[in-house]
Amino acid sequence: MTVPLQTTTRPTFWQIGPVGKAVFYYLAALALLVFAFGVYERLTRYTRGSDEPFPRLDALPSRILSGARLALTNAKQFDRDLVAGVMHTFVFWGFLTLLIGTTILGIDMDLYRPLTGESFFVGEFYLSYSFVMDAMGLLFVVGVGVAMWRRYVRRTDRLHGRHTAREDDYFLGALFLLGVGGYVTEAVRILGTSAVRNVSFETWSFVGWAGKEWLAAAGVSPEMAAAAYPVIWWSHSLLALAFVAWVPYAKPFHMLSSFANVVTRDEKAGKRLPGVPEDASPEEIGPSEIDDFSWKQLLDQDACTKCGRCSSACPAKESGRPLDPRDVILDLKQYREERDAGGEAVDIVADGGTSVVDSATMESCMACMACMDACPVEIEHLTHFTEMNRRLTESGQMDEHVQDAMMNVFQQGNTFGEPERKRPDWTEELDFDVPDAREEPVDYCWYVGDYPSYDDRNQEIAKALARVFEASDASYGILYEDEQTDGNDVRRVGEEGLYEMLVEDNAAAIQDCEFGRIVCTDPHSFNTFKHEYPEFEACEWEGDDVAHYTQVVADLVETGRLAVPATLTDTVTYHDPCHLGRYNGEFEAPRALIDATGVDRVEMPRNRDDSFCCGGGGGGLWMDLEEEAKPSEERLREALEDTEAGATVDRFVVACPMCMTMYEDGRKTGDYEDDIEIVGVTELLAEAIAAESAA
Repeated sequence: MTVPLQTTTRPTFWQIGPVGKAVFYYLAALALLVFAFGVYERLTRYTRGSDEPFPRLDALPSRILSGARLALTNAKQFDRDLVAGVMHTFVFWGFLTLLIGTTILGIDMDLYRPLTGESFFVGEFYLSYSFVMDAMGLLFVVGVGVAMWRRYVRRTDRLHGRHTAREDDYFLGALFLLGVGGYVTEAVRILGTSAVRNVSFETWSFVGWAGKEWLAAAGVSPEMAAAAYPVIWWSHSLLALAFVAWVPYAKPFHMLSSFANVVTRDEKAGKRLPGVPEDASPEEIGPSEIDDFSWKQLLDQDACTKCGRCSSACPAKESGRPLDPRDVILDLKQYREERDAGGEAVDIVADGGTSVVDSATMESCMACMACMDACPVEIEHLTHFTEMNRRLTESGQMDEHVQDAMMNVFQQGNTFGEPERKRPDWTEELDFDVPDAREEPVDYCWYVGDYPSYDDRNQEIAKALARVFEASDASYGILYEDEQTDGNDVRRVGEEGLYEMLVEDNAAAIQDCEFGRIVCTDPHSFNTFKHEYPEFEACEWEGDDVAHYTQVVADLVETGRLAVPATLTDTVTYHDPCHLGRYNGEFEAPRALIDATGVDRVEMPRNRDDSFCCGGGGGGLWMDLEEEAKPSEERLREALEDTEAGATVDRFVVACPMCMTMYEDGRKTGDYEDDIEIVGVTELLAEAIAAESAA
C-alpha cells in the first residue's frame, strides 16, 4: 500500500512523553549555556595575550569566505597523506551534515510548527532529508572508523607522542558512538513503529532500514523495539548533549579554534616576521611569560589537533635533532593551562635547567617552514620559534657558533669575517668587467650575497651568472663592497637589532643606485628583500621590485634575449630550495632553465612544496649540531636511490648558495663524492652556452 506523501514523516519524541520532552529541552538549554560559557572563557583568555603586530581581523568578510573555502574543501588535509584527507573529509562533511540536519529538525519543531500549525518535515522533503542524512552519516561513521583504525590498529607514528592523552580516545569514541548510536536509534524506531503504521517509505533511510532488517532477523519484535526505544533514545540524546557541553573544554574545541585560526591567518606568515617595538627593553624582547605571546599565538596553541603532520614533515626531527614542532606548540599550551591553574612559573625558553622549551630545541629549527606548510589549521610555528630565539639572544644564551657569525656581521658586514674590500674579488677572475650599479643606471641591481662573494665554491655560481648576464646583453650591476649580509637568517636566529641595522645599510646602498629591479642570487636574500625590507621606513621599494635570478633569466630566455642551446646530455635532478619554493611559490622558472640546457631531468620524490630542507636555514649553516643523519646526506641518498633514474643521476642541481654549501658538505660526509656532482642552475646554463660556442 502506498503511503500518502503528507503522512510520510517520522514521529518526534516518540515514546518520550511531555515530561521527557521538557527534561530534554532543559538539558539542551543547560548544555548550550555550559558551551557558551566555555567559549566565553576561551575568548577572554586570548585577551590576556600581547598585541598582535599584524592585522588579523581586517577585511573580515573575505577572510571568513576564504577560511570557509579552505575548511569546506579540506584542501590541506590531502597534502602528503591522501588517506587522511579522505578520512577527514568524510568526518567533516558527515558531522556538518548531521549538525545541519538536526538544526533543520529543530527549526521545524520549535519555530515553524508553533507559528504556522503545520510542518515542512513531511513528504518529498522528509524523504530527501532521510536519504541525505543517512548517506552523509554513513560517511561520517566510516571516516571515524578509519581514524580509529589508523590510531589503534595501524598505529600511525605521527598520531602518537608525549601529548597523546585520554581525551584523544574520548573524542574519537564519542564521535563513533554518536554516529552509530544515531543509526541504532533510527533502526529501533522504524521497527517499533512498524506495528502501528506502514513504514515502507522509510527505505529512504537506507542505513536505518538495513538496521531494522537486521534487528528483525535477530528476533527483535516491534513490541520489544518500542519498549527499548526510550532507553536507546535517551542514551543517544544525553551523549549528544554532553558532547556539546564538552566542546570548549577539551580536544573538540579544535572544531572552532581551527576555523578561527584559518580566518585570522597571515598570508605572509613566516615569509615576514614581526618586528620588535622601538621602546622595548631587553627584558621585553621575546617571551618571558606565557602571556608575552600574542593572542593569535595563544589561538595557535588551542588550534593544534595533535595530528602530527608538522612532526612528520619536519627535517630537523627526521634528522634526529631535538625538535618536534607539535610538541613545542603543545608544551606551551600545557604550560599555559598549568599556570592558569596556579602552577609554578618557569622560563619559557632557556639553555638547560627548568624551562618550557630548551634552547637546543630552538637551535634545531631550520626555518624551512615545512611545519607550517603541512599544518592543516594554519598554525604559525615560525613566529613562536623566532620569538623564543630572540629571548635566548637577549639573555645571552645564543649558540656560540652563531654568536661568532653575528659578531662577524657586526664588524665586517658578512658572516665570514672577511674585509668588505674583498667582497668583489671574484669579479677579477672574469675576462670582462662586471658593471658597478653605483656608477651607472642598470635594469638589474644584482645583490650577490655573502656565499657567492666569499665562498670559493659559490663564487663559481656568481661567475657563471655574470657570464649568463653578459651573454644576454642584460643591463646589470653589483654593489661591490657596499653590499652587506641580507639578514634573513640573522633575523631568524633572533638577532633583531642587528637585522634592523642591515636593513638600513643595505636599503641605503641599493637606493643610491638607479635601477629597475633587484635581483638576488640567494633565495634567502630574495625572501627578506621581497617580504620584510618593505616593512621598514628605510626601504622605498615594493615586493614586486625584487626577483630571484632564476626568474630574471627565465624571462630573458622567454623574451628571446638569451638563447640557451640544448647541448647537455646529463641526467639531473633538481632540489627546490625552501626560500624559493615553499616560501615564495617559485617552482617553474628553475625547471624551465634546467630543461632548456637539454639535460634529462627527473623529479625528486619530495619536491616543490614538499621539498626536504638542506639543513642550512635558521642558522644551521653556522652550527655544529648532533644529527643521526644530515639532511643533506639524506637528500643525496634520495636522489640516487628514490628517483626514477636512481643511481644514473649524474648531477644534483641547486638554485641556492646555502644549498650548494650544505650539499657539497653532505657529498663528502655521506661518501657520495664519486657518485654525484652538485651544480648550480647558472653553471648548467653557462656550460650549455659555452658548449655551443666551442662547437
